[in-house]
This record gives sequence, C-alpha cells and structure tokens, in this order.
Amino acid sequence: MDTLLNLQALPLGAAIGGPVIAIGGITLFFIREYFVREAYASVSFYVSHFTIRRKLNTSKPNAEVPGLPVIGNLLQLKEKKPHKTFTRWAEKYGPIYSIKTGSNNMIVLNSTDVAKEAMVMKYASISTRKLSNALKILTSDKSIVAMSDYNEFYKVAKRHLLTSTLGPNAQKRHRVHRDVMIKNICDQFHAHLKVHPLEAVNFRKIFQSELFGLSLKQAIGEDVDSLYVQDLGTTLSRGEIFKILVIDPMEGAIEVDWRDFFPYLKWIPNKSFEYKIQKMYSNRQAVMKALIEQQKKRISSGEELNCYLDYLLSEARTLSEQQILMLLWEAIIEASDTTLVTSEWAMYELSKDPQKQSRLLAEIQGVCGLDKLKEEKLCQLPYLAAVFHETIRKHSPVPVVPLRYVNENTQLGGYDIPAGSEIAINIYGCNMDVKVWEDPERWIPERFITGKDDTMELHKTMAFGGGKRVCAGALQAMLISCMAIGRLVQEFEWRLKDGEEENVDTLGLTTHRLHPLLVNLKPRN
Repeated sequence: MDTLLNLQALPLGAAIGGPVIAIGGITLFFIREYFVREAYASVSFYVSHFTIRRKLNTSKPNAEVPGLPVIGNLLQLKEKKPHKTFTRWAEKYGPIYSIKTGSNNMIVLNSTDVAKEAMVMKYASISTRKLSNALKILTSDKSIVAMSDYNEFYKVAKRHLLTSTLGPNAQKRHRVHRDVMIKNICDQFHAHLKVHPLEAVNFRKIFQSELFGLSLKQAIGEDVDSLYVQDLGTTLSRGEIFKILVIDPMEGAIEVDWRDFFPYLKWIPNKSFEYKIQKMYSNRQAVMKALIEQQKKRISSGEELNCYLDYLLSEARTLSEQQILMLLWEAIIEASDTTLVTSEWAMYELSKDPQKQSRLLAEIQGVCGLDKLKEEKLCQLPYLAAVFHETIRKHSPVPVVPLRYVNENTQLGGYDIPAGSEIAINIYGCNMDVKVWEDPERWIPERFITGKDDTMELHKTMAFGGGKRVCAGALQAMLISCMAIGRLVQEFEWRLKDGEEENVDTLGLTTHRLHPLLVNLKPRN
C-alpha cells in the first residue's frame, strides 16, 4: 500500500471554498481561538526550531518555501502533482526545505543521500506514520504492514507476510500461480490477435485481471468468479469484487478531507467525505468477511491450501479477526496494483523504442534460444533487469513516501529537523536529480549496466524503500514484472497505437497511467 499517499493537494476551488466556508459559519469566538492557537503553534514551532539549533550547535536551518497566511503552500499544490512541485522547489530551495500545508509543518526531502539517512540512520526519530483521515479509516487505524508504525504489530505481521507469501521460500511455493498467470496473459493476447488482428490491445484489461487472480490465489487459496455477500444482500461479479477491494480504496486513499490540513477544526463535520469513505470501508469489510467465511468452510471440511489465510488462521494466534481481515486485504490490493504500474510503463517505453526492444529480445534469445523464458534464467538477463530498474526510476510506483512524523529533535543532511514536523520523502525528485542521474527525464536502461551512473545498487532508485521499512513485496514485484516483460517481448513485437506516445497523463498523486496502454501486437515466429 506504499502506492497510497496521505497527502492530497486541494483543487483551487476546494482549497479556498472548504476552509473559508467552514470558518465563515462559526462564531467570532472560535475564529479568535483558532488564530490564537495557530499563532501559538507557529511560535512553538520556531522556538523549538531555535532551541534545537542551539542544542545541536549548528547554524543550518532548512529553507522555507514562502506561502500564504493560514493555508500556507496549499494553493501552490493545487495541480495535484506534489512530487513534481516538490522537485521544482528543490531546484530553488535545495534538497531539504519546509512547507506549510494549512497548520502542518512539513519537511520535504529530495536528495537520495538524505532520504537514505532518514530511512536508515535516523529511522528511530521518524518511524511514526502520519495518516490522512481517509487512510485512518481505510487501514483500520494502521492495521496493515505498509501503514503501521514500527511496533510489535508491524514486526509480527511482516514476519507472517514474509513467511507465508512474500519471502524467498514462500515465493518458490507460489511459483505455480505466477507461471499460470504469465501463460494466461500470453494466451489472451494471442486469442485477441486471432479474432482482431488489426485492433489495438488494451494491455491493462488483461494484465490487471490476471494479477487480481494471482493475488486471490496467494491470499485465500483460489480465484473467484462471483461471491454472495450476506451483509450486502447480493451476489457480486468478479469485476464488482475487484472494484470494492482494489479500485475504490485506491481512489479513497487520495480523497481530500480539508480537516487534514486544519486539525484544529476537526470538530466541524465533513459529511460528504465521511459518507464516501465509510461506504468504501463497509463494502470492503463485507466482501472480505464473505471471502473469509467461504474459505473457512473449505478448511473445516479438511481441505488445506497453500495460502495466506490458511497460514494466519493456523499460526497468527495473537492477531484479532479484524487484523487478519486487514492483512489479507493488504496482500490482495498490493499485488493487484503496484506491479501493474511498473509493467504497464515498461511495455509503453519498449513499444515506443524498437531498438531497445530488439536489444532485449536478442538478450533473451541468446540465453533461452527457442525455449520460453523461465524464472531460472532471469539472473542471466542483465538488460531485462535494467529495463525493470530504469522503469521504476522514471515511473516510481510511489512517487512520495507516505508521510512520517518526527517524534524527537533530529538532523538530516546537517539540517535541523524539529520534533512535531512531518517528513515527506520525494522519491520522484530523488530519481530526477541531475546530480545523480544523467538525462533523468529520458528512459535509458543502459545506465544500469554500464556503471556510468553508479546505479548498480538494487535500491538505488529507492522504489522499495530502505532500512527496516523496506518493501516486503520487492522480490515478487521483480519476479512478476521481469517475467511478464520478458515473455511478452519474446512472443510479440510491440508498437504503440497511433497517438499513444503522447498519452502519458497520470492519476492524481500516483504514477498510475490515467488511461490504459493501447498497443498493436504482431506474433513473432
């Protein structure tokens, strides 16, 4: 769920209308109290800032991006692409600077070295997650690995996740599901070409459906075509299940609640927001409960499967039913989305560059000959690995790491970071840093095999995080994406549909393509 971000820039109208209308409806007493508290908070912040500078004996405060009274820099983030705005600001204010999002003080990190320092060396000082109101609800208040604080629950839950599903040994056991998924994807592309040889293929429609099937098999033991949900009083199709478990929560995670930026006004209702998110939550709860109950009947009949649910019910005795439900949902949504983002962008880049596509094909043929690519051969394909890593560099699945809260005075990169601040790590900005990457706007897989950019380190792009919070799904993401990319290039010649090269808009705060990738395919001999 690291593709989820709890910072959403307000649209221009909402940024002005929401808080202003709300303030306009309260009494002068509350207005006075609000600004008194705002002033007190600002004074406290700068006193803390000054105190820590004296304590640490340094004269290097971070730069501050100028904003407006009360709302701070919210209007400057109205384009809803904060990672790009952060990157532009870094060119002017340096790799570390502070901004104001309403009444919140946020420190933005745009340097690879400083980001790694924050995620590894200074992790204890900033290990607390800062969630938006939407994410508090959707994650059952941090009841998933990706959004929990670094505590006993996190350590226990991550151990279960690695042991049963995402660790090296678990991935070996689940390989059969990945092999079936790749075969199904290729077969569906071939079937499309037989019926519509001149019609462009919707890459996402096929790939996303198969990924969802894989996630269900790993989580609950089997794919589903339909499901009767007692709490909703209806039978849902597979597409409806996918929407409730994946699409709706992804959209809800970036839903704006202006009270996130003005916590002093949290007592003011935001009924439309609350209804929408609570509806998503209750629907997700109902579907997950139905899936779990269905599988419990299987287990009680004596049939056991290699899946996350069977493992948790057997081994995770310290977890509550709600925690188990949330962990299962996390496994489904993470496997269903972030790998799609990387694979879709990789095929886009290869489809518009015949030379790089030919180079990858030649490497695969040199290793596999006429045989189909298998996972055992991936370690012999450095250019395929380079295609994967260059894709997650340019199109980081999580452009900004979910916010963290500074729980004690600390330093990052020699800059003073006061307790009480929020930390935003701009992965996109780090991967677009011209001091680290040559021609960062260009997609150049060769940079990962020449050594020219010193980018051979696996987590150089930081797409999988680092330190104690490194992404548990990194291995699975690489296996699925690399196998899919390799096999699809091996079996088809790829070309973008006319006009598709300019179709690069992304959805909200993510790098998820706004529109599905449309490609023209030609089977290879």
